[in-house]
Amino acid sequence: MLFCGGLGTRIREYSEAIPKPMIPVGDRPIVWHLMQYYSHYGCSDFILCLGYKASLIKDFFLGYRPHSFSDCMVYNFGSKVEVLGESRPDWRISLIDTGLWRNIGERLLAVREYVQKEDYFFANYSDGLSDLDLNKMLAAFKKSGKVAAFLAVRPPLTFHLVDIDEKDNRVLAFRGSDRTEIWMNGGFFIFRPEIFEFIREGEELVIEPFQRLVEANEIMAYKHTGFWRPMDTLRDRQVLEDMVEKGNTPWLPCSTAKAV
Repeated sequence: MLFCGGLGTRIREYSEAIPKPMIPVGDRPIVWHLMQYYSHYGCSDFILCLGYKASLIKDFFLGYRPHSFSDCMVYNFGSKVEVLGESRPDWRISLIDTGLWRNIGERLLAVREYVQKEDYFFANYSDGLSDLDLNKMLAAFKKSGKVAAFLAVRPPLTFHLVDIDEKDNRVLAFRGSDRTEIWMNGGFFIFRPEIFEFIREGEELVIEPFQRLVEANEIMAYKHTGFWRPMDTLRDRQVLEDMVEKGNTPWLPCSTAKAV
C-alpha cells in the first residue's frame, strides 16, 4: 500500500506541477523506484492511495511504456518493440482515489477492504528510499506477533545538541545528533489487518492510532542504520539525483530477493 495523495508542501517547487510520488529521480518517478524495490522482495500487488493530482499518476501507469526507459529493438517502424536486458514488471496496480484532503490514517481506512483478508501487508509513505533488507524486517515482525511495525532510522541531518545545566545554564557538553539514541519514523510499515481496530475516522496514523498500539503493546520498531533518504526538499531530491547519475542506487538490489 503506497500513500500517494499528499500535497507535498515541503517540496512545493515540484509538487505544484506534479504529485510528489511522480517527482523524478533519474528518468523515473520516485514511486517507480519504490515499487521496483518491493518487487525485489516478491511483491507484485500494489494499492496506490491517490489524492492530489491523481489523474497524473493514473496516466503514468495507464500509458506505461517500458521501452521508453530501456534499451530496445524496433521492428516495422515501431509496430513491434522488444525490450532488451530488462523484463517488464508483472505488477497488478489498484489506483484508488482516496480524496484530496485526507490524511494518512484516513487513506488507510479508505482502502481497508482490499487488505482485510491478508495475513499482513506493507505500507509506505512513497517519499523515501532505503537499502533495508525487507526479509529481515518481516521476519522480526512475524516473530513479534504484533499488529504493526515501522522502520526506525537516524535523522538524516546532523544537529549539534547541547547539554545545559538547569540551575545556572552552564553548558555541559556538545554532541552530534549521530551520537545520541535519537530515532525517527522512516515511513516503511508492516501491518496486520487488526490495525483498523486502532484507527478512528479523521485520525492521523502515527498519532492517536500508534499511541493506542503502544498502550496495547502491539507495535515494534525495526532499527536500520544503513541507507535511508527521504525526499522532503529539493536538496533531498538532488542528493538522490546525484546518486543515480553515479550509478549508486542501493535501494535497487542487483539480485532479486523473495520475501518469505
